[in-house]
Amino acid sequence: MEAIQKAGEGADGTFAGQAAIVTGAGKGIGYEICRQLARRGCAVTLNDIDASLAEQAAENIRREGGNCIAVAGDTADAAFLQEMVQRTVTAFGQVSVLVANAGITLFGDFFAYRPEDFQRVMDVNLKGSFFLTQAVAAEMRRQGSGGRILLMSSVTGHQAHKYLAAYGMSKAALEMLAKSLVVDLSPYKITINTVAPGATLTERTAEDPAYEEIWSRITPMGRPAVPADIAAAVLFLVSPVAAHITGQSLVVDGGWTAISPPPEP
Repeated sequence: MEAIQKAGEGADGTFAGQAAIVTGAGKGIGYEICRQLARRGCAVTLNDIDASLAEQAAENIRREGGNCIAVAGDTADAAFLQEMVQRTVTAFGQVSVLVANAGITLFGDFFAYRPEDFQRVMDVNLKGSFFLTQAVAAEMRRQGSGGRILLMSSVTGHQAHKYLAAYGMSKAALEMLAKSLVVDLSPYKITINTVAPGATLTERTAEDPAYEEIWSRITPMGRPAVPADIAAAVLFLVSPVAAHITGQSLVVDGGWTAISPPPEP
């Protein structure tokens, strides 16, 4: 696993002169995306709802030589999203990449799922991603030099997963949003795509002692993903080499959706 986690070492200046916003990035997948972008020359605004976590994560990236600022706040708050875009432009002069990674998972039995839980999932996963995309795309249009937008989906937007009806619905909707916005964004040379991670070893999933064993057994490639696997897919889609790819979703799940065996409860 060590070699996988070091994916991207010896990185180049692919994103030199660019500036990115990455949400939900205090740890896990979002943090690794920030880290890999910064290692390739990108200035990064790192967002998380937890202010201390965001600042520590940004400091870690700065210690590695990256240009990174922390902007803490709730991505379900449309006013905050506008503020974050403006703070990015003030700090770096532009925004050329957006990775809307922030999202929440609230498990629950469909028959007992609470309206307040449903609303929170939709506010963060859908409303936040929609209006952040709107704010960033408007700035990219004003700048006139194109841009890259990436929305974070999930395999649960492709395959049913018990207790995740609301979450899976929100992720499938993000993929339709990306397809829909091809019409609006392509005239301004802005691409928009989604990445749909499968089971991934993060600080959160590591809290389940059975997680790695279960997903290693039911994933065709023999292991769950690590954050570097997802970051690699994201960096491809927001890089210059993906300039003609838009409205697409890339599943990164070690083959799980091809056979879809359910995990044990």
